[in-house]
Amino acid sequence: MGFSENTMREELYFAGGCLWGVQEFMRYLPGVIATEAGRVNGTTNSTQSAYDGYAECVRTQFDTSQVSIEQLMDFFFEIIDPYSLNKQGIDVGEKYRTGVYSVNPEHLERVKRCIAERSDADKIVVEVLPLSNYVKSDDEHQDRLTLHPNDYCHIPKAILHKYKK
Repeated sequence: MGFSENTMREELYFAGGCLWGVQEFMRYLPGVIATEAGRVNGTTNSTQSAYDGYAECVRTQFDTSQVSIEQLMDFFFEIIDPYSLNKQGIDVGEKYRTGVYSVNPEHLERVKRCIAERSDADKIVVEVLPLSNYVKSDDEHQDRLTLHPNDYCHIPKAILHKYKK
C-alpha cells in the first residue's frame, strides 16, 4: 500500500542502521500503513552523489488510531542498539547512525520525552531532529528483504519478523 494523505495518517522517519532490516521490521508493525527506504537529512536530492551526511532511514506512515508514537518508539528500541554511535551490527559509519525525524515538532517532542523517560536515557545516542531533507532510495533497496530474504541484515530474524502475521 502506498503513501497517501489522511487525517489519521502521520509520518516519522526512522534511522536504525542498514535500512533493509529496519524497513522489513517496520512494515509488519500494527498500525503501520506504508514504508519506504530512503535517506534523511543529507544535503543533496540524489542517490547518485557522494556521501552528503545522510542517514539511511525508513519513511514510516502510520495510523494514529491504531498505534502511537510512543508505541512505535518501543518497537524501534527492539531493533537498535541505542548506545552505539554511527554503528549498528557490522555496519559502521555516519550513514548508519540511529535517529528519528519528522516535520512535525509535536512528534519530535514526544520522541524526546519517550527517550528521557527511559532509565538508560543518559546513555542513548539516538538523534531526534527535524526532517530537513528526504530522498527515496533506489528501487533495488525498496522492500529488499521481502524480495531477497537471505540478504544481509543486522537484525536477528526472530526479531525481524516478530510482528508478521
